[in-house]
Amino acid sequence: MSEQETILVVDDDREIVGAIAAALEKEGYRVLRAYDGMEALDKAVDPGLRLILMDVMMPRLDGLSAVLRIRERRNLPIIVLSAKSEESDKVLGLSMGADDYVTKPFSMQELTARVRSQLRRYTRLGDVNAAPAGLIVNGRLTYDPDSRVLSADGEPVKLTNIETGIVDLLMRNLGRVFPAEEIYRRVWGEEAWSSENTVMVHIRRIREKIELNPREPDYLKVVWGIGYKMEKK
Repeated sequence: MSEQETILVVDDDREIVGAIAAALEKEGYRVLRAYDGMEALDKAVDPGLRLILMDVMMPRLDGLSAVLRIRERRNLPIIVLSAKSEESDKVLGLSMGADDYVTKPFSMQELTARVRSQLRRYTRLGDVNAAPAGLIVNGRLTYDPDSRVLSADGEPVKLTNIETGIVDLLMRNLGRVFPAEEIYRRVWGEEAWSSENTVMVHIRRIREKIELNPREPDYLKVVWGIGYKMEKK
């Protein structure tokens, strides 16, 4: 990276902080460390700070309360780390101002990928809602229907013609569920006979190209017994 970006890692488990810091420093980031919510508030005033990794369960001041107070002063990416994996916990974390939610245990590879994603989104793309007319912006994804180009975190995604056809259909219809048979008819342009496996394989390949964790996709999701959709963010 052209200049060292600063990341604050907050967790009451010093071993976890040390492991995360080592992984981030290996990627070239400068790392600040805090071990409770109050210490996080003190470190969050650093003018060079670009992103915060925040644990939820901590002494003195819990992580979500710290996120709320930091949000009063700073608008920078905050990724919540939590051992709680229930959907309600994720919704709560995001509604209180977090930009992403990572469930423990996590791989360092996934965590650093999410860090890079958030930093690109905020520093390279700027305001993600301020997209040129005609572009479809959905969280980390941007799709240009005219050029049929999909970008993730500002980087073009290399798709085959069939994959592009699936992406075009789903990005133009965010949140709508399409049965595999309908996807096959619309993209392949022929009647669907035993099309489920064919569509599934292409969906899996697209996930590998756009998702931070293809096994737990944020965007390209299956609705069991019905079909597939592009989750609206």
